[in-house]
Amino acid sequence: MTDLGHSGPAPAAAPAGGLAARLLRLVASPRFQSWASRFPLTRGVARREGEELFDLVAGFVHSQALMALVELRLLHMLLDAPARPAALAGRVDVAPERLSVLLQAGVALGLLKLRRDGRYALARKGAALLGVPGLEAMIRHHDVLYRDLADPVAFLRGETEPELAGFWPYVFGAGGAEDPGIAARYSELMADSQGLVAEETLRTVSLAGIRHLMDVGGGTGAFVAAAARANPKLSMTLFDLPAVVPGARARLQKAGCLDRVTIAAGSFRDDPLPRGADAISLVRVLYDHADQTVADLLSAVHGALPPGGRLIVSEPMSGGDRPHRPGDVYFAFYCMAMRTGRARSAAEIAGLLKAAGFVDVAIPATHRPFVTSVVTARKLS
Repeated sequence: MTDLGHSGPAPAAAPAGGLAARLLRLVASPRFQSWASRFPLTRGVARREGEELFDLVAGFVHSQALMALVELRLLHMLLDAPARPAALAGRVDVAPERLSVLLQAGVALGLLKLRRDGRYALARKGAALLGVPGLEAMIRHHDVLYRDLADPVAFLRGETEPELAGFWPYVFGAGGAEDPGIAARYSELMADSQGLVAEETLRTVSLAGIRHLMDVGGGTGAFVAAAARANPKLSMTLFDLPAVVPGARARLQKAGCLDRVTIAAGSFRDDPLPRGADAISLVRVLYDHADQTVADLLSAVHGALPPGGRLIVSEPMSGGDRPHRPGDVYFAFYCMAMRTGRARSAAEIAGLLKAAGFVDVAIPATHRPFVTSVVTARKLS
């Protein structure tokens, strides 16, 4: 039942079918919707469903209003002190009457508050947005994905050339062939948000009993640095493309753990994985790659581990037979735009691990599955 103000003639009589099918046809009737929005026992449900449906319809405008708030740094300005549109207009070069529209939108989205004195202030949700590492950078990055989805039907039919695919050429190339500038942009964007993923992963999986952890595809070392802080006696190896090694060295030096980390440059598509680790982590790696590449990588990881060695996979995942918005809308379309990987369910990843020879495959629940999900496994002793 959906209260969108519709009225009109009822559709033709529904053909015979199951009760569920007949009920859906009834709900799809504009006349029924109009009635449900007025009837005391159904109008609350109809109104709620109508609001949810309208949020889906208007979501693209919400995202653009969010982009404008971030691009103009209005959340930062209002973190310092509440202000009226006229006081902010000159700072952002937007006419006061137009800026008022954006600020009102920010209130409607729950990011801002409108005070009784006419000044706008930062709301708790807006402050939380500023406190999430890398979230503003990701919102700015969305202009690329937004353009790629301008014609979603053509996109789904494979008739477009996604701009995002060109933004991540590291996925396609062999080691040493990537553009250092593009690799740096990738590493910076990933490192900004990797802290949250590392925190969630280490809250979910204990590294107790592990002597040496190798992070494959570890970028500039955000996960390695977090693991080092949480486990002072742990030795580590970071394995990734040569272009990201300087950034990794600088990050780990700043984190004070470079003396505990061996940085190995290479491509897991072309080079053998280093030996010596009794645990390997793949953090936001598998969803970047096609099925065959993933299968080859998991086989290589299995070969690089000693008997009893552990594997940790952490990345955003599809909900599988229980779809959810982060994995089955956002990351599914993002991966499709990259044209190389895809968001897989935890169950599917578990199946791939078993096919690669791993045992004791487990799917521990994370506290924030919209940040990351985790699958663990062990090489047979």
